[in-house]
Amino acid sequence: MEDLALEQAGVRPRREKCAGEWFDALFQAHYPRVVGMLGRLMDDRAQAEEVAADAFCKLAGQHGSGEGLTAWVYRVAINAGLDAVRSNVRRKRREEMAGAESAGVHSPGALEQLLQQEKCARVRSVLAALKPRDAQLLLLRANGMAYREVAQTLGIHAGSVGTLLARAEAEFERRYRARYGDDV
Repeated sequence: MEDLALEQAGVRPRREKCAGEWFDALFQAHYPRVVGMLGRLMDDRAQAEEVAADAFCKLAGQHGSGEGLTAWVYRVAINAGLDAVRSNVRRKRREEMAGAESAGVHSPGALEQLLQQEKCARVRSVLAALKPRDAQLLLLRANGMAYREVAQTLGIHAGSVGTLLARAEAEFERRYRARYGDDV
């Protein structure tokens, strides 16, 4: 009934936007990988699933089923994930400045867990400060994508991936050491 009212008002129901055999095949093939990549970036599985779902819904709104859509969905997901990380970093900074830092738990292994979380936060912070293409290169490669897949996703020549990746890694290391010293 609600769908009928939406259709009469000229609004297409959301499930219709996500219909199509090409979309289903693409979703089944790439959704787990996109969520995994975003989960490692964001350290929040629920937020990663939300960002991935948004990227696929945007994909469903595209009018076509060309080869470039796979690369397009990865680019959209990475950009949205980086935006979310930047937003999370800003929010955390505001909370810390306001004294909203939560109390630590004093259980066995808490120190190791806290150190690991701090290291992950540092990496996310440096990734968020990189140029988008550099961050995308590092994320895609860390997700296990081959140079060819990285090149297709970012719209660059496959022969350039190694050089660009080396530059991105060097820039990441330079920024990390500038912020945090040699404390790795």
